Amino acid sequence: MRQGWKWLIGACAALAMAAPAKAETVRMTVSFYSAATGPYFEKMAADFHAANPGIDVKIEVVNWSSLLQKLQTDISGGTNADVSIIGTRWLLDFVKDGIAEPLDGMMAPGFKERFIGPFLKPGQIGGKTYGLPVAASARAMYYNKAMLTKAGFPDGPRTWDDVVAAAEKIKADGGNGFGLMAKGTEVDVYFYYALWSHGGDVLDANQKAAFNSPAGVKALTLYKAMLDRGLTEPGPTNYTREDLQNQFKQGRLAMVMTAPFLINQIAKEAPTLDYGIVPVPTGTTQATYAVTDSVVLFANSKVKPAAMKWLDFLFTAGPRIAFTKGEGFLPTTNDEAKDPAFTENERLKVFVNLLPNARFAPTVTGWEDTAKAVSDAVQSVYLGSATPEAALNAAAAKANQSLGK
Repeated sequence: MRQGWKWLIGACAALAMAAPAKAETVRMTVSFYSAATGPYFEKMAADFHAANPGIDVKIEVVNWSSLLQKLQTDISGGTNADVSIIGTRWLLDFVKDGIAEPLDGMMAPGFKERFIGPFLKPGQIGGKTYGLPVAASARAMYYNKAMLTKAGFPDGPRTWDDVVAAAEKIKADGGNGFGLMAKGTEVDVYFYYALWSHGGDVLDANQKAAFNSPAGVKALTLYKAMLDRGLTEPGPTNYTREDLQNQFKQGRLAMVMTAPFLINQIAKEAPTLDYGIVPVPTGTTQATYAVTDSVVLFANSKVKPAAMKWLDFLFTAGPRIAFTKGEGFLPTTNDEAKDPAFTENERLKVFVNLLPNARFAPTVTGWEDTAKAVSDAVQSVYLGSATPEAALNAAAAKANQSLGK
């Protein structure tokens, strides 16, 4: 009997030793870019697990409109994922709050050299790398060639005067000329296009609000005047960026400013649409908005080595090219930039050529509150409850409070 028990105990021990170790799980929160986002990350997670059977990757896709709130809630409750895509403009607050983990000490040799410098820089704070640029874009003007040709601008508008003149003729034909976005994400950014192109700045050298300058008032007055004259779609506070993009794809809107990912959407959803892309119109200068979204590793992750192994995989050539081509972004790594999908795409080149004049959102604490103050001001002007000057001055006071100025 004793011998039998010894045999049984030995057999159980052998089985335990033979059983595979439990896989570590890396959780990643992913922002929704398109219907292709979830399938892409699920495929990459499966490919990674096949090569690294000791690590599982679980993907959760969240809409941009609720991403920041979800992350804040999860972090407060200690239920956040290990890594997440975030808006790079949120990064400084994450770093100051001790939420984001510096990555430099965990990077493989040569890892940082994979990235295109200007796109990696926004993720570096205080000499340390906290964010890896997973998505990058700039902004330009899309225009409907048939509508603009009929209006006398076959090569698209180059100045704000061109936009107004073209929109007037399009209105006379019963169409909507200029898409004016005033709902959802980046309402403030749509204002910055005109602000920057009229020589203004969002913040001054002391990181105080500067958007209420004469250039800012002129920019917002321009938008309000176009709205009042019927040169935009009616009721812009009802329209998100996605709404305006859909109207453009449907041929119901002549001009809209947005990112390169609209190229892919048009190819899939409106392949017969004849359109062009030109820079953001100039007032006194040429400017555009460049933006990166970053991947961060949270400081409270219990699987940091496994998470870094996953990120190392994501930022190799194959996964990066597949993601950037699929979503219609600009390359963030040197290997991507060499791919024919980018070197031979004339429409994407318009965006690439704008990068020397690109502005990034300021990396300052309180930026999200500042952006909201500007967005609220813009909406109040469009709704007729405030003048451009009064609205921007009130927003500047709120922004300076958020900025600690």
